[in-house]
Formats: sequence, structure tokens, C-alpha cells
Amino acid sequence: ETMDLAILAHLAALNSKVPFFHFVDGFRTSNEIQKVKMIPNEIMAELVEMKYIEEFRSRSMNPERPFLKVGAQNPDVYFQGRETVNKYYDRAPDIVQECMDRVAEKIGRSYHLFDYVGAPDADKVIFSMGSSVETIEEAVNYLRGKGEKVGAVKVRLYRPFSAKALFSVLPDSVKKIAVLDRTKEPGSLGEPLYMDVATALSGKGIEVIGGRYGLSSKEFTPAMVKAVYDHLDGKCTHGFTVGIEDDVSHTSLPVGEPLDSEPDGVVRCKFWGYGSDGTVSANKNSIKIIGDSTDMYAQGYFQYDSKKSGGVTISHLRFGNEKIQSQYLLNTVDFVALHKSSYIGRYDILKGIRENGTFLLNSNWKAEEVFENLTEKMQKTIIDKNIKVYNIDALKIANEVGLRNRISTVMQAAFFKISGVIEEDKALKLIKDAIKKTFLKKGEDIVKMNWKAVDRTSEALEEVPIPDRIGKSAPEIKLIPDDASDFAKNVIDLSMHFEGDKIKVSQMPLDGAVPTGTTKLEKRGVANLVPRWIPGNCIQCNQCSLVCPHATIRAKQIDPEDLKDAPDNFITLKSRTRNDRDLKYRLQVYIEDCVGCENCVDVCPTKEKALEMVPIEEARKAGEVENEKFFEQLPDNVLDGVKKTTVKGSQFLLPYLEFHGACAGCGETPYVKLATQLYGDRMIIANATGCSSIWGGTFPTVPYCKDKNGRGPTWANSLFEDNAEYGFGMRLAVNSNRKQLLFNINKLLGMGTTKALAQALQKSKELWTSVEDEAKEAAEKVLKALPEAQKEASGEKEKVLNKIVELKDYLVDKSVWSIGGDGWAYDIGYGGLDHVLAAGRNINVLVLDTEVYSNTGGQASKATPTGSVAKFASAGKQTKKKDLGRMAMSYGYVYVASVAMGANQSQCLKAFLEAESYNGPSLIIAYSPCINHGLDMTKTQSEEKLAVDTGYWILYRYDPRRAEEGKNPLVLDSKEPKLEYQTFLDNEIRYRTLIQQHPEAAKELFKRAAQEAKQRYQDYKRMSEE
Repeated sequence: ETMDLAILAHLAALNSKVPFFHFVDGFRTSNEIQKVKMIPNEIMAELVEMKYIEEFRSRSMNPERPFLKVGAQNPDVYFQGRETVNKYYDRAPDIVQECMDRVAEKIGRSYHLFDYVGAPDADKVIFSMGSSVETIEEAVNYLRGKGEKVGAVKVRLYRPFSAKALFSVLPDSVKKIAVLDRTKEPGSLGEPLYMDVATALSGKGIEVIGGRYGLSSKEFTPAMVKAVYDHLDGKCTHGFTVGIEDDVSHTSLPVGEPLDSEPDGVVRCKFWGYGSDGTVSANKNSIKIIGDSTDMYAQGYFQYDSKKSGGVTISHLRFGNEKIQSQYLLNTVDFVALHKSSYIGRYDILKGIRENGTFLLNSNWKAEEVFENLTEKMQKTIIDKNIKVYNIDALKIANEVGLRNRISTVMQAAFFKISGVIEEDKALKLIKDAIKKTFLKKGEDIVKMNWKAVDRTSEALEEVPIPDRIGKSAPEIKLIPDDASDFAKNVIDLSMHFEGDKIKVSQMPLDGAVPTGTTKLEKRGVANLVPRWIPGNCIQCNQCSLVCPHATIRAKQIDPEDLKDAPDNFITLKSRTRNDRDLKYRLQVYIEDCVGCENCVDVCPTKEKALEMVPIEEARKAGEVENEKFFEQLPDNVLDGVKKTTVKGSQFLLPYLEFHGACAGCGETPYVKLATQLYGDRMIIANATGCSSIWGGTFPTVPYCKDKNGRGPTWANSLFEDNAEYGFGMRLAVNSNRKQLLFNINKLLGMGTTKALAQALQKSKELWTSVEDEAKEAAEKVLKALPEAQKEASGEKEKVLNKIVELKDYLVDKSVWSIGGDGWAYDIGYGGLDHVLAAGRNINVLVLDTEVYSNTGGQASKATPTGSVAKFASAGKQTKKKDLGRMAMSYGYVYVASVAMGANQSQCLKAFLEAESYNGPSLIIAYSPCINHGLDMTKTQSEEKLAVDTGYWILYRYDPRRAEEGKNPLVLDSKEPKLEYQTFLDNEIRYRTLIQQHPEAAKELFKRAAQEAKQRYQDYKRMSEE
């Protein structure tokens, strides 16, 4: 239907001369894979009437036939002009139906403006549009089989709305109608579709009510359809909701048990995967294999949490001999595969599995050990329902053939072997063909690795013996402590168990504001290997802490007095800083939060590494969980003998960003984490939509956190395009509040107050522009002195004091940051960014430059360099990268820095310090390697170094304050490239792909890219020497 209606929309727009919007209702449709009978191009060509295209072209802008599209109309004529379109909209419905009829003649599938399904004598009818109508039809068929007189109207053409066409399909027997809208219109009498239907049927003696369902692609099931029909039979109130529990406005309908309304013979399979292990890609291939090589219908839909690579994925697959209309997640399943054994006890893995079903597990346990490592609930299900269980160590095979953690090929081969949906030998050949098609662009070696994995699967697959009764069991994992907040217990706990649909309206925050510092509750334990500290090899440089993307390696200096209750294996070293307290040093790994990216090991500078990767089970047995708990309660920010302006010193500071859902090895997050370490206790962040808004601010768990005093970054996301302006507004608000505060401080000092408060306020005034510790200490003294002064005050003085109390949080200036990716800064939000930089206010801008739109799958942006392969640049980008930094420097009063942490840690730190201290706009452009680049994510820091060493990326700092001192404001921190430019390109699939697919084009583009990089370096060198 999506395909057919797209053709209809084009034909109708041409024939009617009215623009049409072909609406696809979100993730449920766009992210589903279905077997579709394609319409051949020649059939589509026959449907197009060229006369309408010629008419359209005749109205085009052409200097051979010049005219002017009016830019403005005054009130005397605008109204009349709008009324000229009426006749086109009036005849549009008839034209649409004519197009539908013509399409039906060609393809055999019939459509009408409104299509009715159900009983010819139905007394209850549901109106809806979009993917929900398939689910509704499935439910109608089921309920009619139970003898109910129900029907449904599928709305094909929403606007222009044709009442005549609606009357023509509605049975005369209809008494009640429920109109479903997948939207909410606060303050209206009803949602849009309801309003049109109610107006059309006014005076017809039919009761029409409206309700809401499925916002944000929320589940809409046959049981919910039945609930709507039951409501029509019952209270029949308008403004209902279905699919949620509204315990505030009490609009929600009770929903009964799931209906098994799917056709007989449908096979349902659920796969629990791990983001980046290839599970989703493999299942997409499985659907294509089944669909292409059999006569069966096939459907795949993929459910994700909000984490990036490393998050939970659930693949829902259906296939059978009848049309699949089920636009909802699986309720019952025949086959379950669990690709990550750490999910056991955390999620309800076997929920809905049927009698005699099959369970496939990836684990490193022996077959005879598997059953005792399952929870009691799982064990009971397996015994009671006679489930067959199979086990395979897919990770071992993947590592041995060179695929690292990408186990999907092994699990896919195991699925086809066990399921028998396709004869095994044929299935293996089809899998290998799909592998070649999918991975050849990444290299022949990747294809061969996957083929080897397929060949190794059969011998490694074992059936698990099932005992008659339950003995030893794995525990259910308790994620939320008893003393947690109501929000954590009622919202976070359910969300983390994939049961967010159970959260009640009353438990949700009113305006989207949620508590920070909650990712620490997750303890996902998803890493197979975690780093282990080897104290004897450690030189206490803290580089591992600096580069850790997830803040799971931290360093502290510790007073010996604080170690008296330390666990036995809590090893410390004598701190190498020059301190007079005999401080100890400890490097702590947070193993349950680590994602095993290995960047810490990669950057460790010692010959004998001070970190090594070990199995997470080994680290647990060594007591690292208990060590972490003790480490966490020790004092933070102990800086004796070291400055926080050094790499080492900065890493003794508490990170206010931790345990987020970014990809393992993410290149973005170390920069943001560093910014929070330096400024987190007074930081206000405006974040552009993109990767950083997803790993940084997705409901309900938040990685931005608080210190032991309750202070930490405050964060908000508006849109993609307006983030610079959003942050700018925050800066203006802070300035306004500080101006008011200073005015009232001066007023109070003139009126007189207590000695303690007067002295404290005077000191704060002296340090008004300072943000250092002395200014913070002065502010604390003001806070302590205020209560006593308030007791003695009255009249006007009391009012002034109350205003100071109201604004006391602004005694020390805030650090305002606009953060986002290159898609925002270089492209969609560039106009606003330029405006904000030009305004000259004290705002910091951090651009996390991945050189693609990372969050949406790697589309090319203006930051994408020449020759890079990306979506919408599959033959290599033909134009060079925008030089955002140079454009900003042209103002002369904007601080600009280009950094790459892995290339020069000190330069990166210096840039952050200089940018924030500059009383004006600052722009830091940070090179951020991304999984979309096709590189080894265990070496993202090394990749940054390689980028600088080859001249692919340059390091510089442009500080207007230097010009005020008579110096050149530009400092070029990059040295002359010492490696060939091509060395960097050869290291990433986004460039190697072009060599494989378009070798001649690659040769030309790479040559041009190298010349552009050389010229860029020479230009910056010349500017820095002027």
C-alpha cells in the first residue's frame, strides 16, 4: 500500500494541479521489511499522462516566458487570491478516485477514497488511517469470526475530505463510530480526523466519538481494537485514549488479554541482540532470504532501546503462507534467540513462547551448564512448555575467524539449521550469497571471514539437556535499590526492563524534566572483556581516564586516613605528585558500566601496558564491584601537588558525564566529558538534535550527573536547526539575572546590612568576573550570611534581600555551551550559528565533527571531505569540506580551535581552557571518529593521531586576545605532515570502499583531496606566520 499510494499521490498531484503529501506514519512503516510485489517501471510509465507533465512544465519559471511569482500581497487583494484555488480542491477527490481506478486496472489492487472492511450489517465502525488499519482489519476478521457485527473504514484521502465518498461506503446499519487519531491537539474539541468525520456525519443520527492511540509509533494491537469496540458498546465517551493507563484524566480504555488474531501457520521468531553485533542486519537478510527463495510472505520489524551501538535490539520476524497484516510486536513466539547472555535475569526473554517452541542461546557455557545459568522463571517455562534449547559459543567463533564481536552470521546460520524453514544446504548457500552482497564493499577479507563463520556453526551447535525439575538457578537482577526515588522505581525500572508501556500518566514528568545522574543505575554489564589495572606498570599519567568515552576509568588521589575501611584487594600506589599528605593513587575500573572499547589500553604509553583486557567474570570475582563502591564514596577532586590545567590534573576532577549509551569507542564523548570535568558544576548546555542528544538526553536515564553537593550540568535540547540560538537565549538570561543581582547587591550595600553579609558581598563584587575557586568560596560565604541578614531586615531592605536570595545562584557566572554535530553546525543550523558567533556574547560552541550525519546513518554533510563515501555520496563526495573555523575567524573576535584529543592531549585541554576563559564567543571543532567511518573503534584515539600526522586534520588555536597583545592571534599546533595522506584513507572503509567500487574515480578524488589538505596546511601556516 505504501508503494501504491506513492504512485497515486504523484499522479493525483499532476492531474489535479494540487500538491499532495504522501504520509507514511513513522517508524512502524518506515522501519519494517515486508515482501512487496513491485510494480514494474514500464507499468508506472503507462500510468503517467505526459500532457499533465507538459502542462506543469509550461508553468515553470523560464526567461523565454518570463513572469513573476508575487512576493507580497496587501490586505486589499490577498483574500481574493486565496479563493482562486477552490475549484481545484473541489474536484481533487474525483480526480484521485479516477487515478485509483486506473492504477487498479494495471496492478489488480483496488483503492477508494474510503475503503470499508467488515460486516455488511455492522453497527459499530472504527475510522482510522495509516498502518493501524491493517491491525484493525485483522481484529475485525477475528471478531467477525466470533459473531460480532463490526467494521472499519480505511481513510485513503484525508484532504480534501469527501463527505460524498464517505457516505457511499458506510453501511446503513451503523449506529456508532469511533474515530482514531494518531496525534494530540491540546485544547481542541477533538483531533483532526474526528473533526472532519463528525462534521460530515452531523445530523445523520450516528453517534461519533474520537480517541487517540499510538503516538510516537506506540504499540497498537488487536486487543486495543477490541477495547475500542467494547467502549462503543459501553460508556461511549468522547476523547478516550487506548494503549496507555491514564490515571490523571482517566481517559484510557481498559485493554484485555492479547488476541491471537494472526492467520494459522504464521511462524513468529524473536531475536534479542546487541547493537553492533550485526543481529539486525542478519535478520534483515534472513527476511530477504525467506521472502525471495520461498512463496511465503515475510515481515521484519526491529525494536531498539535508545543506546547507540551497544544497546539492546529486538528483531521481530514473521513468515507464513497468508498475507501478514500484523502491524505490532510479537505477542506469541515460536522461536527465541538470545545473542547476549548478560540479558538473562534482566529481561523477560521467553515471554510469549509457545508450547514446543525453540530457544537458541549464545553463551560460553558448556551445554550441560546452560540450564543452571537460566533464571527460575525461564527454567519453569522451558520445562512446562517443553521448549527445545540449543547453545552455541558464537563469540568464540567470531573471534577466531576475525569478526571480533560480530556474532550475527553464526547465529543466523544456527537459526536456519534449527528452524528448518529452508532446507539446510540451500539455506547456507543463500546466507553466503547474502553475505557477499552485504559485505563485499567492505572488502573481500570481510566476506571470507563471514563465510568461515557459517562453516563453523554446525559443528559448534549443541542441544541443551533439560532436567525434569529445577535445581540451581541464576538470580533475577535487581536494578533499582530500595532507597531509590519514586521516579527510579516507577519509571526507570520499568523502562530498563522494556516494560515502559506499563508506566502510568501520573508517573511521568509534567514538562519532560527528569533527574540527572541516573545511568549509574543501569549497570548493564555488556562488555565481554574489561580493563584490569596493573599497578606495577602504571606511571600515573591518567591518559586512560582522559580518553575513556564512558567515564568508566577514573583516577583519584586518596588520603591514607580514608583507606582504613578499604576492601582487602583495593590496591593503591604512592601518588607521584608533590604533596605533603603522603597521598595514595588509585585507578578504578567501573566494570559493570564499561563497554569494552579498549581505547584505554591503546593509549597507555608504558612499554609494559598498565591495563589489560580480561573477561568481565574474572573482574567480578576479583572484587572490582566492591572496589568501585568504596572508590565512589572517597573524596573527589583531590588536586594536591598537581594543577587541573594539566592532562594529569584534569583527570583527578569528577566527570559530570558518565555511562551513556554512545557507541563503544565513540569519538565525541571524551570531549564533552572533559568539558564537564572542567566546568560541570556551573554548566548550562543547549544540545542540538543528533547523536549527542541521543546518548546525552534520552528518557529516562541521564548520563549527565551531580557531585556530592548536588551541583552539575543542566541540559536541554530544542531542535536540530536552532541550537545556537537556544544556547544564546540561555546566555542572555544568565546575563539578565546577574545584572539584576548586581543591582540589588549595590542597593543593599548602600542601605546597610550585617557585617558578615556586607563583607561577603563586597568580596563577591571584587570577584564578579572570576569563575575560579576563590569566587566560588566567596559565593558560599554570601549564602551562609544571608539567613541572619534576613532575620534583621524589614521594609524595603527585606525586599532587596529577598531578591538577592532569589538570584543567589548567579553569584558566580555560568558556563554556557551549545553542543552538537557537524550536521547541525556546518549544515542545518549554520545560519543561526553564524548569527550567534557574530553577536559577540560569551557563549561556547563545541562542534563534534564526525564528518557525516552520524545519528541517522551516515549521510554526507558539508563537513564530509572530498572522496569520502557516505549516504548521498556513494560515488565519493565531489566537493571539499567547508572550513568552518576559517569562516568564524574572519570576524576577528571569535575564539576558534581545531582539536583532536588523540593527536595532542595538551593542545586539546589548552583549547578548552582558553575558549571558556575568553569573554566572547568561542568555537571548538573537535575531530570525532565514528563507527560510520568503518574503522577499528578500539583505536579511535590512534585514528585521531593518524589524521593529524597525515595532514587530514589540522590543529590550531585562534585567540583574539593575542591580537590585543600585538601577537598573531593564530597558533598552528600541527607540525608538517610526516605520513602520506593516503595512509589515513587506507585505514577507513568509507575511503577504501571507493577504491573497490570506483577505482578510477577514487584515484582522481584522493589525489585532489591530498592536494586540498596540503594547500589547507600551507594556508594556515602562512596565516600563522603573518
